[in-house]
Amino acid sequence: MRVLSGIQPSGKLHIGNYFGAMRQNLKLQDENEGFYFIADYHALTSNPTSDDIRQRILDVAMDYLALGLDPKKSVFWRQSDVSEVAELTWFLSCVTPLGLLQRCTTYKDKVAQGLSPNLGLFTYPALMAADILLFKSDLVPVGADQKQHLEMTRDMAQRFNNAYGEIFPLPKDYILESVAVVPGIDGRKMSKSYGNTIEIFEPENSVKKKVMSVVTDSTPMESPKDPDKCNVFAMLKLFASPEELAEWDQKYRQGGIGYGHAKKRLVEMIHDYFRPYREKRKDLENNLDEVERILQTGAQRARAIGRQTIDEVRKAVGLCPMGNR
Repeated sequence: MRVLSGIQPSGKLHIGNYFGAMRQNLKLQDENEGFYFIADYHALTSNPTSDDIRQRILDVAMDYLALGLDPKKSVFWRQSDVSEVAELTWFLSCVTPLGLLQRCTTYKDKVAQGLSPNLGLFTYPALMAADILLFKSDLVPVGADQKQHLEMTRDMAQRFNNAYGEIFPLPKDYILESVAVVPGIDGRKMSKSYGNTIEIFEPENSVKKKVMSVVTDSTPMESPKDPDKCNVFAMLKLFASPEELAEWDQKYRQGGIGYGHAKKRLVEMIHDYFRPYREKRKDLENNLDEVERILQTGAQRARAIGRQTIDEVRKAVGLCPMGNR
């Protein structure tokens, strides 16, 4: 089955990104036809500087490749290298009712967070639908809170099909069985917008400093502690084996240890888990030409498929397919 997933180059990837979605997305490439793209068109809705977005695109590319994306198994490209997605966005926009876009909760949430309510942000769902439908994707991994995105895509596809014939199969959602929400160092959900993240590839001494600053309560070292209400224990769950986690659970409930002990162990586990990926990323940093080659090769493969879809769409609506010119 063809599985499609995109990620915005909106900042440094953190362990919440990885355990919340990335790890599961990457596993899907082992048994499916994986399509992964860097959603740089989408990132423009927040008006980043040209230097920022250029560096962020490169960072995301290296991060994904270092964390296990295999260009021999999957297609990996920059969204902006496949211009057909912008063309399909227009076709879908012409069959999408205004009310459907007005009901999008993501738009309302972004505006509430202070993002400028520009047209690109408002029509974001049409571009997202084009990303999915251009490649006639079968499955789209989403979190439970993102189901509306795919429902809107299915709605647009059905409206187009009703008007012009059965061009688009209706994609299905693949609900990610995510771990519990990963807390940031301040106890809120780990998020770039909160500035409370632990980045996957930041220097190890910086990781240690952040972990040691994770917010905890003031329970004395000798007193029992509730692991279910501890931010450090929530992070331990991501890395510890079931056996070790059970030991920490017992230590918490018995008392006699401080949160500092758990933090020090968490630092060790984070370093051990991501160290092989760090080494891979350093190799990529020293071979940026190879990173670019992978993206260009992926874009060529993606465009070949996207061009076929656009020609079908053009023919269906009564326009001349590009291949006939």
